[in-house]
Amino acid sequence: MKRILSVIVLLLILKGAARAADYDYGAMIQPVPVSAVFRDPGLFVWDGSLIRDDSGKYHLFYSQWPSNLTMNAWVSHSAVAHAVADRPTGPFYFKNVVLAPRGKTFWDGMVTHNPSVVRFRDGKSYLYYMGNRGDGTVGKQLNWIHRNNQRIGVAVADSPDGPWKRFDKPVLDVSADPQAPDALVVSNPGVTQRPDGGFLMMCKGVGKKKPLPGGGPVTFLIARSDSQTGPFKKELKPMFTQEEWGIAAEDPFIWRGKDRYWAIVRTDGKPVVTETGVKFEKKPASLVLVESLNGSDWKLAKHPLVTTMNLRWSGGEGPAMVTIQRPQLCLENGQPVALACISTSYPDGRYGGFVVPISLKSAQKHIQ
Repeated sequence: MKRILSVIVLLLILKGAARAADYDYGAMIQPVPVSAVFRDPGLFVWDGSLIRDDSGKYHLFYSQWPSNLTMNAWVSHSAVAHAVADRPTGPFYFKNVVLAPRGKTFWDGMVTHNPSVVRFRDGKSYLYYMGNRGDGTVGKQLNWIHRNNQRIGVAVADSPDGPWKRFDKPVLDVSADPQAPDALVVSNPGVTQRPDGGFLMMCKGVGKKKPLPGGGPVTFLIARSDSQTGPFKKELKPMFTQEEWGIAAEDPFIWRGKDRYWAIVRTDGKPVVTETGVKFEKKPASLVLVESLNGSDWKLAKHPLVTTMNLRWSGGEGPAMVTIQRPQLCLENGQPVALACISTSYPDGRYGGFVVPISLKSAQKHIQ
């Protein structure tokens, strides 16, 4: 009898552990106060990574560039800036530019973009980002010189207030092999700490198999390191390819839960759970939850849809959103408390972009 009871208890524990792993963001997402939307007049605001310091203040790291240069200038004129607030949903107030241009001789000397800030067990803040350099011109077409010089770097600070230490080399470079899936570009970094103390990065890679200057295909890769600042060793196994998903995916935010890795990515469609599995409806854009036990093999989570761009607003009517991109969670004690995303109100970005911080109900209360 004791043995039977022990087995029953074990099964209940295992069942509870499995349930505790299944985030349901659809149940966690709260109405967004209109006052939470972060803009900066005259500037295009993009990306948006949230972190809380030891005093309880919230720090938003984001990309900015002059809005009169159009959206295409993200690749040639972006710089990472910093705003602060007393709550994860703001209102946020500009404080300073933290990764400014520093000259064409540096690998990231003209552009910094895609900030993703995290704090690891050592208590320091690590700001992963894309950097590049080029001729500094903006046109109707994307500047391919800047785009094809994209590499991944990291800046380190004892506090989110800085000062930030940058490095003379990227933390992740492209592969020398012209046949590699990242032979042309690496960008969109997301990093988390592994249970063994090492670090896991998910990033976007662009190959050279398709015609230049755009190249392709575009995919995601995993890289591992024993240090926050590298060197990272890549696993050249493509993930989330258009051929596999039938849909594009990018902008990963990755973190380690109790028993597995999780990532939220942007897709160009909406996942719909059916009796036979999950299918994707084309448009609108959405944020999607994926999971992995080992960090290398990824699949859709039990509740794959995080949100579409049709958010619920409070305190007034929110801005029109024509897309939803760059998901970044604010984690406290390993639990998500807010989700930052970005959008623009017009397809051509004529009025710039903005960050939308979304409050989340306790993950402990919304697991299924």
